Amino acid sequence: MNLEDSSMTLLRGHFAMTLICKGAADGAEVQRALSSQLDVSLSVTVGEVPAEPEPTAEGPSYLVTVHGADRLGIVARLARVVAANGGNITDLTTRLAGDLYVLVAEVDLSADTSVDTFRVELDRVAAELGVDAHLAPVERDDL
Repeated sequence: MNLEDSSMTLLRGHFAMTLICKGAADGAEVQRALSSQLDVSLSVTVGEVPAEPEPTAEGPSYLVTVHGADRLGIVARLARVVAANGGNITDLTTRLAGDLYVLVAEVDLSADTSVDTFRVELDRVAAELGVDAHLAPVERDDL
């Protein structure tokens, strides 16, 4: 089995790790092998990663920044707006600074996406969530 990608984070105070692997074993076999080797206090879930369609023609990249009170659903709602507009989140950082929730995301939009429509939908969702959202083009330096 080959490791393709991994990430680690804290989710509500719990350590969480994601591993994406490629190999001949099916999910149930991997689940059994992992579960038999781990401490009983750990929870392991194995699932197949569905095939994704090829990305559409690349378009411009934008930086989305969100500031406001922390509340459930900010990342999920932003991701839905990006996906609905044919975009892809290529980098995402969030943090809590006192009572201020800050989200910074780099978003690649497809070449046929209307930036004006994306901006209107982003503003609408931000208003519903009670946060401020800003959209700015990413400046690229080609080396």
